[in-house]
Amino acid sequence: MRTAVLFMLAGALLVGCPKEEDAEPKSQGEETPAPSEPKANEVTQDKSGVPNQYTVELDTTKGAIVIEVRRDWAPNGADRFYELVQNGYFTDVAFFRVVGGFMAQAGISGDPAANAVWREKRIPDDPVKASNMRGTVTFATSGPDSRTTQFFINFTDNSRLDGMGFAPIGKVKDMAPVDALYDGYGEGAPGGRGPSQGQMQTQGNSYLKASFPKLDYIKSARIIE
Repeated sequence: MRTAVLFMLAGALLVGCPKEEDAEPKSQGEETPAPSEPKANEVTQDKSGVPNQYTVELDTTKGAIVIEVRRDWAPNGADRFYELVQNGYFTDVAFFRVVGGFMAQAGISGDPAANAVWREKRIPDDPVKASNMRGTVTFATSGPDSRTTQFFINFTDNSRLDGMGFAPIGKVKDMAPVDALYDGYGEGAPGGRGPSQGQMQTQGNSYLKASFPKLDYIKSARIIE
C-alpha cells in the first residue's frame, strides 16, 4: 500500500493502526496540541537517570536517522527507548512494516530469545501530549499499557492517531533516510504482503532475510547527546 492509509472503525477493529500483533485499538478522541518548549531552568535529568532530553542515532542501511527524544512528551516511552538503546537492543533490527504515506515500523529483535524476554516487559501508557505529525517517533501498542519495543516513524500528518492513545516520544531531525526506506512489501500479513509479526517473533531475522530480502535494517543505535 503506497498511498495514505484510511482509518475507520468497523465494530472494535481498527484498520491501518501502527500496532503490535493482536492489537486492541483505543477509541477516537480529540487531538492534543504539542507541548511548549521546556524552560531553561528545568532539571536536565530525571531521578531514573534518563536525561529529560537526549539524542539517539540509528545507524541504518539507508544512513543515520537522528532522533531527538523528550521525556516531557512521554516519560515512560522515553525511558523505555533509552533502556533499549543502552542495552544494544536495536542491533540488526528490521524496518519490517513500511507503508508509503503512513509510517515505518521497527522494533522486533532478530533474535527470538530476545523477543521472548522483551515482549513481556510492558510499560504503562503515557498521556498524549504531542501530535503524530511527520517525523515524530511513537511506540506501537497492542492495547492499554502494552508497549514494549516496537516503534514507528510517521511519514505524514497522522494526528488522527492522537485520540487513539499513540503518544510520540520524539522527532527525527532529517527525514531523508526515513523516506528512503524500502516500502515495496507494504502492509504486513495477514492484511498485506509484508512480514508476519508472529513469525518474526519466533524465527527472527532468518525468516526475514529468506522471505523479505529487500528490507532495510537498523544496524546499531547509540546515544549521541
